[in-house]
Amino acid sequence: MKNITIDKKVITDLSALQSTIKKEKAALVYFYNDDCPPCISLRPKVENLINSEFPEMKISWINSKNNPEIPTHFGIFANPTILIFFEGKEFKRFSKYVSIAELSKSINRYYKMIYSVDE
Repeated sequence: MKNITIDKKVITDLSALQSTIKKEKAALVYFYNDDCPPCISLRPKVENLINSEFPEMKISWINSKNNPEIPTHFGIFANPTILIFFEGKEFKRFSKYVSIAELSKSINRYYKMIYSVDE
């Protein structure tokens, strides 16, 4: 299995995250904490999925433990939680037990419509 380097740029400011969500056509926000084994094991899988299948989608990493005001703003009370945004609006939310296949299927249709991707 290929080693995946996680982008070390973690958003620590709510206004920066809101700005990213607003300006990007497609955004994924990943809430985690470093004391959460499922968060750690899921992170590279999510990054690999987005980079390989949805390259135009922007990923934002939020450490819930270090920045509790950000998950609170979005009503997040469990890790890992993934929020999907299309054109600034929350489209879907996944929490705790996240299937990569289900995540991919959920993103696929809207992503293709927004970016006019042909199959």
